[in-house]
Amino acid sequence: MAREINIKKGLDIPLEGKAEGKPEPIKSELVGICPDDFPGYTWKCDVKPGDSVAKGSPLFHAKEAEGIKLVSPVAGTVEEIRRGERRRILAVTIRPGEDATFQINSDSLTEKIKLSGLWAMMRQRPFDVVPDDKAEPRDIFVTAFDSSPLAGNVIPDHIAEYLEPGLEALKKLTKGTVFLAVRPGQGLRTRAATVLDVTGPHPAGNPGVQIAAVAPVNKSETVWTVDAGTVARLGMLLKKGYCDYRAEVAVTGPAAIKPKKVLTEIGASLKDILKGELKEGESLRVISGNVLTGVKVDPDTDFLRFPYRQVTIIEEGDHADEFMGWASMNPKKFSIKRTFPAFLRGLQKPFNFDARIKGGHRAMILSGELDKVFPFDIYPEYLIKAMMAGDFDRMEKLGIYEVAPEDFALPEFVDTSKHELQKLTRESLERLRKDS
Repeated sequence: MAREINIKKGLDIPLEGKAEGKPEPIKSELVGICPDDFPGYTWKCDVKPGDSVAKGSPLFHAKEAEGIKLVSPVAGTVEEIRRGERRRILAVTIRPGEDATFQINSDSLTEKIKLSGLWAMMRQRPFDVVPDDKAEPRDIFVTAFDSSPLAGNVIPDHIAEYLEPGLEALKKLTKGTVFLAVRPGQGLRTRAATVLDVTGPHPAGNPGVQIAAVAPVNKSETVWTVDAGTVARLGMLLKKGYCDYRAEVAVTGPAAIKPKKVLTEIGASLKDILKGELKEGESLRVISGNVLTGVKVDPDTDFLRFPYRQVTIIEEGDHADEFMGWASMNPKKFSIKRTFPAFLRGLQKPFNFDARIKGGHRAMILSGELDKVFPFDIYPEYLIKAMMAGDFDRMEKLGIYEVAPEDFALPEFVDTSKHELQKLTRESLERLRKDS
């Protein structure tokens, strides 16, 4: 029997440009894997330009745990190792070629997950990093839906049948419970996990919110989180001996010419995904991910970033010229505080958001506005002040081990003071992790 969880605090941002219909297959001419998408380890490159790679063969290994790999989603030839400042590797790019699959020769379940690249797609709480291979999780939380703006499917249809064997495998990795969080209307039921029927607005789909509602994480405990798509890939690996590294991607946003869904390779070139989707002559922002937690990318040179499910296109808004500016009474302007008359037509109707901050940085005000969209039993404003001050003891007392940067995405959106709360949270968690 499913356990019901009702999230009351939060906000569904009504953004225009939802993708509908079935995904169309797209073959990418170039694929890139970015090690920065997988925090917690130092990644060492195992290939060089000109090397031939098979689908699933290693591109990187973790310096601290050599068995954990980042792998190639396609067979082909390594084209480039892109580097940034101080020769930091930004991405390894592969030009797809003749199909060949890397064979994983191991009877160990843990080793198979590490060698297939799926280990790096999981996250560990506290700290929201790739899991420590020496720690045993108290519980594992699997999320089968995404509540973020314009989100697509978490489980690609072509591998959905392998979810059950993937959940069975996860049960072998913990002495605790495997939880599967779903929306009641999804109809997902399983004997391999405890099902959580989650209702409520975003961030109901964030694993941190689900963990907090069931059993919050303490300092001495370890909990793993993973999306259901990765679990389905694990099930396929165990059933067929190889993974399908394709992803179902929702191309969304008010500035997309025609929102759509595509089926393409993990790490596919955005130039191929967005062909025919960008308005010429417009100042646009392309985000790999959703508007709250995604990464700003260059549509001509960058790649689909982890978790490989969504691309959002919005206007920059740098040429906007509104009558009366901030004092405008435009009914098409969104505000959760009823500053504009848009609430008269209903805030659930889609709005055309752009990338403007619409305000300036200022001192933090303890107004309680963040708590309205933050469904944790935590005082977010006091925790933020502790993070700003670098007060580790106070951060621990106020619950920093329960949160991840994505949990502060909505508070960052509504924050009158315009602080970069996700960046602050990531930096604070990293300092705590290194000192622990």
